Amino acid sequence: MRFIHTGDVHIGMEFKQASFGSTFAKKRRYEIKETFYRIIHRAKENKADFLFISGDLFEDDYVTVGDLKEISGQLQKIAPIHVIIIAGNHDPIMNKQSKYAIMDLSPNVYIMGTHVDKLSFDAFNVDIYGLSWHKKTIKERMFRDITIEDGGRINILLAHGDVYQKSEYLPMDKENILQKGFDYIALGHIHKHDFIAPNMAYPGSPEPLDFGETGQHGFIEGTVDKDTLDVRFVPFAKREFIALDVEVGDHMTLEDMIMTAENQLVNCHRDNMYRLYFRGLRDKDHVLDKKYIKERMEELVAYAEVYDETKPNYDLTRLRKENEGNVIGKFIAYMQDQDLEDEINRQALYEGIEALLSEKVKTNAY
Repeated sequence: MRFIHTGDVHIGMEFKQASFGSTFAKKRRYEIKETFYRIIHRAKENKADFLFISGDLFEDDYVTVGDLKEISGQLQKIAPIHVIIIAGNHDPIMNKQSKYAIMDLSPNVYIMGTHVDKLSFDAFNVDIYGLSWHKKTIKERMFRDITIEDGGRINILLAHGDVYQKSEYLPMDKENILQKGFDYIALGHIHKHDFIAPNMAYPGSPEPLDFGETGQHGFIEGTVDKDTLDVRFVPFAKREFIALDVEVGDHMTLEDMIMTAENQLVNCHRDNMYRLYFRGLRDKDHVLDKKYIKERMEELVAYAEVYDETKPNYDLTRLRKENEGNVIGKFIAYMQDQDLEDEINRQALYEGIEALLSEKVKTNAY
């Protein structure tokens, strides 16, 4: 039996907490749908028997009726592939007005119930167990007592929850679930792909949603029968979020710093989204113009963010002498007695000087 396993698609995502603006957020909303539809096409192209969607297909608060119609139409096109869906905490089946209830689903699409449910497909000798969320949080271990009815069949479990820790997002005891005897456990909820065990996996979100989701994103595909399981992660996202460190020195001009960043990006994939952390000591008279640097970086890549974590390199001997007897001079004298090879001490020194000099400027202004 051939299958594709995905989940945490989040169609309709608003990106209200994202660092990028509304224009790029709108683009990402369309790209999330685009990638999901490419996964559907992949299932048809590779002649999969099943498509498993392990929760959070869409954002219940933001998905539109148009989105729902589009999803239904795309899933209908891949019949007779069986599409098995469980609802997660972002698209729960809370009442009869659930968004799933208003979808015009074709006969090849199945939404599992809000209690532990089982679907049987005799043509494949397969039983599929699963549970849809019915509220925003579930603290109970809903699968603790689940049992397989026929061990002679291929048994699959779809579960949207947390195997890493006890949380309010359907906590699951990994060892308890693995001992149940399922041939494959299709997890959802965690956005980074991870094989918890050879037969238990999170596919991660098909598209990364923010800079907290770096690395490759895609889906899982495989084959399973009673004796063998062959699964693999398939990178498939249109873009990746990538964080890069740009090391600068106090001998560098602003253009030098920009060229250093450009050299790091020159061989990078243009479609990806980058967050650049400028770090190190810079000349105190050179200011990082983040807006200008962002514009320069976006000549090379689709999207860039710039973070200034540099520190101005002060002439401590001169600065101490100029401020002898005042709080700035005393602070420098104290810090010079510390271990300035230690990064924390060094950071405290430069941040303290910046703060004190800033206050001095304000005082002199009055």
